[in-house]
Amino acid sequence: MTFATPAWLALLVLLPLLIGVRWWQHRHAGGDLRYSSIHPLREAPRTFWSRLRELPFALRLIALALGILALARPQEQHVFEKRTIEGRDLMLVLDLSSSMLAQDFSPSRFEVARRTAMQFIQGRQADRIGLVVFAGQAFTQVPPTLDYRFLRTILQRLQVGRLEDGTAIGTALATAINRLKDSEARSKVIILLTDGQNNRGEIDPLTAAELARQTGIRIYTIGLSGHGEAPYPVQTPFGTQRQPVPVEIDETMMREVAEKTGGRYFRATDASTLEAIYTEIDRLEKSPVAVTRYETVQERYAFFLGPALLLILLELVLRNTRLRRLVVT
Repeated sequence: MTFATPAWLALLVLLPLLIGVRWWQHRHAGGDLRYSSIHPLREAPRTFWSRLRELPFALRLIALALGILALARPQEQHVFEKRTIEGRDLMLVLDLSSSMLAQDFSPSRFEVARRTAMQFIQGRQADRIGLVVFAGQAFTQVPPTLDYRFLRTILQRLQVGRLEDGTAIGTALATAINRLKDSEARSKVIILLTDGQNNRGEIDPLTAAELARQTGIRIYTIGLSGHGEAPYPVQTPFGTQRQPVPVEIDETMMREVAEKTGGRYFRATDASTLEAIYTEIDRLEKSPVAVTRYETVQERYAFFLGPALLLILLELVLRNTRLRRLVVT
């Protein structure tokens, strides 16, 4: 509740002044009826109506207060907001080559990459997200969809070793581009995560990047590995043993692919860094929200003016009937 003309509320200070004047009159006046002796009246029992002799004055004060509030024009404001989220089309391109089993991330590069991708999906609202997986070959696992639960289920079922080994980065990018090129979304994005170098496939990553640029697709690339060497689980006659393998990421190529399309290259050396990278991509690719605001104002002075008039009428009735006073001089 707000008031359109709140200056009228200053008149409310009259109420305590009127009460003070009324008290002073009772304190210094002998009453409306004058008697030679009021001793018999003091001993007379008080009736119900005699106890309400100040009711008309109280009704007048309340009516005055309500009238002042009505003059201040009380209003109720109703505000409605319509939020429209403009979605984007994103393709996650995830490396499933055997090197993703390296354990420089705990428990492995692949597990950390999968968990972080699922967290990223959970944070989206209106974006269509698809999934391409690759090793020596590339496949569309999930086309762009709003069914995030299904997408997370597919991610949970992924396993390293089911595809022919290798790292066909160019082919994976081309597969993702093919899924996005006909999209009518305002923004089309590919997020590529790999820990290796392009060593398979017939399409060069830079060629794929040029195709993405021509079709208005932005590519973010993430290199996932530590530095130097990483422990890799190897099956031996004595069980699984960890052997050091060299880290091989073509950062120059990854950076060129991203920059050619207006994206960025990131290097994740641990799980927390990878989470921060996805957070940064989420910030860069935030879906715009269009807000339409509707506001209505309803006058509520009748809620105060109506009762004020009824109280004045009641006061007049009581003052001229049961609570009428006679002045005898």
